[in-house]
Amino acid sequence: MASYYNSETILYLNGEYVKAAEAKMDFYSQSFHYGYSVFEGIRSYRTVSGETKIFKAKEHYDRLQRSAELVNLPYHWTTEELTAVTYEVLKLNNLQDAYIRPVVYAPANMSFVQNEQSFLVIEVWAMQPFLGDKLLRIMTSSFERPNPKAFKIEAKAAGHYVNSILASQEAKAKGFDEALLLDMNGNAAEAPGANLFYEKDGKLFTPAKGNILPGITRATVFEICAASGIEVEEKFFTTDELKQADAAFYCGTAAEVIGFDSLDDYKFPLKWEESVSRQIQLAYKNLVVEKARESQRPQKQETQSALSL
Repeated sequence: MASYYNSETILYLNGEYVKAAEAKMDFYSQSFHYGYSVFEGIRSYRTVSGETKIFKAKEHYDRLQRSAELVNLPYHWTTEELTAVTYEVLKLNNLQDAYIRPVVYAPANMSFVQNEQSFLVIEVWAMQPFLGDKLLRIMTSSFERPNPKAFKIEAKAAGHYVNSILASQEAKAKGFDEALLLDMNGNAAEAPGANLFYEKDGKLFTPAKGNILPGITRATVFEICAASGIEVEEKFFTTDELKQADAAFYCGTAAEVIGFDSLDDYKFPLKWEESVSRQIQLAYKNLVVEKARESQRPQKQETQSALSL
């Protein structure tokens, strides 16, 4: 049996709490045949007070609704309803530090006509950081991000992730930890499942919107920077520019914040422990567990060495 669940695991399926091992779906679903579904990746944490807290539940469930609307999947749930349901699923599975996966999927339909209904499942499981906790060796993928004119690129749609799987598998087969995908214009875009930032002279840069999925963790990095006086700029840039950076990192709900060791064997020169990027990583870790950040608040580069752990 898959490690994501066991005989006692409970999930939420179309209004009921059922055992994962006994849950069923229609194998004639458009989602099964065509990848026509939308989903979210959410995390919950055990906070320093001992309570369970879903990080940015509203933002995630609002985006789930937006994704469904973008790809014409009927959506009849409220963010408040699904947030309450998710806390109950966590409680039923005795989980605090957990990964949460809601999926809106289609009914049986072998045609391409629009559906009149959708179904919903919410699953939870324990998961370590998706990309591990060590600095990553990244390679530029031969696969590009999908053309935004071909998809609703801001929808978190299941079918888009075939592209992500191919890019990640290619990188790992070549001995790297993860891939970096370019957009159709040859600019750096994102990881298979995370957003990209790089650091130069204490300032952060990240790909502009248009060819990326602008993540909720990406937005959180902006919030951390705004609160801490760290300058961050959105722009288009190539891997040649990226390979002149001092440091770089990926961020996403599953990956959290994880730094680069190298890109295509270009080793980033700034020690991770001395980087602004590392301070963002620490601030994010503190934020999700609601730990006071006064002693580890990201600072300007000239003072950061005193704060490094």
